[in-house]
Order: sequence, then C-alpha cells, then structure tokens
Amino acid sequence: MASKSSSPLTPPKPMAILPPVPLYRRLLRAHRKHLPKEMRLLGDEYIKAEFRAHRDVENPVHLIGFLTEWQLYAQKIEGESWAGEKLDEGKIAKMSDEQLGQLYELMRAIQKRDSGEDESS
Repeated sequence: MASKSSSPLTPPKPMAILPPVPLYRRLLRAHRKHLPKEMRLLGDEYIKAEFRAHRDVENPVHLIGFLTEWQLYAQKIEGESWAGEKLDEGKIAKMSDEQLGQLYELMRAIQKRDSGEDESS
C-alpha cells in the first residue's frame, strides 16, 4: 500500500504527541540544525520561557494543545516549510491578551534585530 505524502500546501499530519522533555529537546535540536544563529538564540530563549511557564499546568486540554502546537512547530522547522509563513487568523483570534502581548514582543525583538537596533538605545 502506497503511503500518502503531504504536499507543500497541506500542513504536516501530527504524530503521536511527545512528552514535554523529549519535545523540548527536539525543538532545541531543530533550532540548532535548521535556524541561523541569531534566530536560534531568540527561538531557544522563547522555547525555554514557554516550557518553564507551562511546567505546572494541570489542565489536560491546555497541556495537549500546548504540546501539539509545539510539535507542529518542530515539524515545520525540520521540514523548513516555515519561512515566510503567516500565522493562521483563527489561531490569532483564539489567543488571550497575554499571548497577543507575547506575540507583539516577539515581533518587536525580530524587528529590532533586523534593523540593527541596540536594546540599550
């Protein structure tokens, strides 16, 4: 039986959800292998902060959503299909004010890096 391969237009099908620690390691390894140094440093700090912030989450629905999204992110980084991709409007609409604030701060950090601004200025 032939296996179906996903086209570049369809998102990768999620695999079984990895436990937090192996997923965390996979993410850092994907950054190390597939991202330029500047992006890797920013991404690694963001991953560390997010996993730290979600360390004590007990709500299984929230935890499954968190791990699923990070696993999909890892698949995209590993497949290098992430470059130039826009965020899904449905996901943005579901974000809390805190998440939107984090997204904005991430955008500003990327803009500062791209424009060569020094954080001390």
